Amino acid sequence: MAAVASVSFASIAQSPDRKFPIPPSHRCLVSNFTSLKLRSPGGSCKLRSRSLRYGVAVHCMSSAADPPTVAETKLNFLKAYKRPIPSIYNTVLQELIVQQHLMRYKKSYRYDPVFALGFVTVYDQLMEGYPSDEDREAIFKAYVEALNEDPAQYRADAQKVEEWARSQSATTLVNFASREGEVENILKDISERAGSKGNFSYSRFFAVGLFRLLELSNATEPTILDKLCAALNVNKKSVDRDLDVYRNLLSKLVQAKELLREYVDREKKKLEERAATQNANEAVKKMLGGALV
Repeated sequence: MAAVASVSFASIAQSPDRKFPIPPSHRCLVSNFTSLKLRSPGGSCKLRSRSLRYGVAVHCMSSAADPPTVAETKLNFLKAYKRPIPSIYNTVLQELIVQQHLMRYKKSYRYDPVFALGFVTVYDQLMEGYPSDEDREAIFKAYVEALNEDPAQYRADAQKVEEWARSQSATTLVNFASREGEVENILKDISERAGSKGNFSYSRFFAVGLFRLLELSNATEPTILDKLCAALNVNKKSVDRDLDVYRNLLSKLVQAKELLREYVDREKKKLEERAATQNANEAVKKMLGGALV
């Protein structure tokens, strides 16, 4: 399996406080993100922590109370991060938060570190090259908190699983069930829940998390994904389909980076030309004014 390419947007040559219009040629990126559908909501939900055989997990349980609406989640995000976001990023972020809201409030949803790794991977690929690193992290925090989850936990769990994967081989990765360890126990819990009807909520972020595990462990043989899906009791066809969406997304990101760079260069050149013309006009006025004195 091919490794994920390093993708970044070109830095935007403007203040992050200004809106950045999306050129028509960039809209393919937005439309591609709209295909990153997760799943529809099931019922209301509240967070609670409960002991499991393999540790402690955050579980989303059905309750009588109504879950927040999509509008409320989006409003929470806007309240938490009040600075304007360049439109080429904001349009995609708004689409993602809607889709993740629908998945987040399913009755069967439960946070897990592989899902967190997938989300962090997608977010970082999308926001790489954002005008401000500090703002990028502030947006991440506002986004996750708007969904009533913990951004620090997302980052910490993603890093933990990444570090574990780097120390694995293709063989040890798929044979997690025969070994003991913190991440091995997380994978065992996922496998048990996925094998029990109604106790596991699959999503494309989870599929991306699996892809990242394979990449970090240098498990490039296609059969390794088959074995890992079987060990986790996850539908391989669903993973293949969602990884195709992710690969297409990365391809669109590469194209968008080039288009955006060209667009910014053109706008910068126009500004420089206007400034040069204005300076020349002012110089002529001064010369004429001095000649008349």
